[in-house]
This record gives sequence, C-alpha cells and structure tokens, in this order.
Amino acid sequence: MDIRQLTDDFAVSPQIDVAHMKEIAGAGFRSLLCNRPDGEEMGQTDYSAIEDAAAQEGLEIRWIPIVSGMVTQEAMSEFTAALDEMPKPILAYCRSGTRCTMLWSIAQYGRLDDQEIVSRAAKAGYDMGPLIQQLSNR
Repeated sequence: MDIRQLTDDFAVSPQIDVAHMKEIAGAGFRSLLCNRPDGEEMGQTDYSAIEDAAAQEGLEIRWIPIVSGMVTQEAMSEFTAALDEMPKPILAYCRSGTRCTMLWSIAQYGRLDDQEIVSRAAKAGYDMGPLIQQLSNR
C-alpha cells in the first residue's frame, strides 16, 4: 500500500482493496473515506466490498464519490463534515490520492496557512500550489 500522511490524523492513498483492510486497521486508522465513484476504472473494487471489509475490521467508512474535476459545494460540505466527525486517524482514497489531497486542501483553505497546505501536500507527493493560487485569486 502507498499511504501518504498529510497530518497526524489524515492520510491519503491510491485505490485500496479488500485485502488491505487488516493492514489499514493495523496501521492504526479508525476511519476510511472513499472519494471515488464506482466503475471509474475496469477492475476497481466496488465501494460496497470495501465497506463490508472495513466493517469487519471495525473501521468507520463514508463514501463521498467525486467525479474527477467536478467538486460540488454539497460534496465539499460532506467531506468537511467527515473530517470533523469521523474517528481519527482517517485514510482517504481515490484513484491516485490526488483527488483526496485536493479535497483536503480545499477544506483546510482558510484554516491553515496557504504555504503549510502546499508544503504538506508536496511532502506527500502532490502539487497543490496551483489549486491554492486559484483559491487565493477568488
């Protein structure tokens, strides 16, 4: 698995599988947050299978599917609520981890310093500089 830590309480990962649940729970995660719609790619594990496996490991899980590049205000509100309400630490996943990092960055905008958001994302391998610049230009 390729888990990338953004904070002590939040990490992102590319697509996970049912076989990863013991490893995720063993790493101390208490919640999973799926930001990937079902059927986005051939061979992708459906959310319902992940949900069942997560429940068997005692993990809380939420599904906030985001079509790449199509973030709605409603989805953003649900994502922010999940960050605030779910037991921590949280592991969020999508196809590559980029979408989850983008959502986290938007949720943190105005809460954390812009440079800290960009720096944390960069340490995890994601470039959120253009996103933060776009948010700053609004």
